Amino acid sequence: MPHDRPGLPVTVFLVRHGETPMHAENRYVGRTDAPLTDLGHEQAVELGEWAAQAKLTAIVSSTLRRARDTAEPAVRKTGLRAPVDERLVELDFGTAEGLTAAEMRERFPHERAAFEADPYANPLPGGESPSAALARGRAALADISNGESGDRVLVVAHGTFLRIVVCDLLGIPPRAFRTALPVIRNATGAVLRRDHAGRWGLMAWNPPLGAGTETW
Repeated sequence: MPHDRPGLPVTVFLVRHGETPMHAENRYVGRTDAPLTDLGHEQAVELGEWAAQAKLTAIVSSTLRRARDTAEPAVRKTGLRAPVDERLVELDFGTAEGLTAAEMRERFPHERAAFEADPYANPLPGGESPSAALARGRAALADISNGESGDRVLVVAHGTFLRIVVCDLLGIPPRAFRTALPVIRNATGAVLRRDHAGRWGLMAWNPPLGAGTETW
């Protein structure tokens, strides 16, 4: 399903940032500007080694620190600039920010149950509407893939945001993002290709991105 104007085929590497202390504990982190862990920095370095051979034409990052720090080794290795785009930030999880799923079930069981039944229609208490996140994600991806950034673009963003956007681009109902795409690992994500007619296809999901791995 096209979301942008026709043009040359473009490959977009939609990558989740490296690990943070909150993610290491399975806590929800949305707008909190969390740093990377030591492992997260190692994952970023590996991504940079992959970027060195990937013939990228552009790198774009969320404004949040964990995304910018994940993109930084790729910037060094390629010599490309890495503009930031606020439309790529993670969803705001409201009062669920910093909590585990178990803690949410204790503090607001009904809202958590509704979220688990349909996370798209029932955002976490005080959190951003997933439809609003999808709208900004659609707009960002349309600009990123319009050809002005070349035909091989690395985008460093966030897990929930990416799963919602990828579902939409592939024609999967966004409400199914937690079941259709249950796992998105750090420093990897989706390799997508948009054809000349603006249709999106999935080339890979959670592939290893490091020195000597596939570059598509």
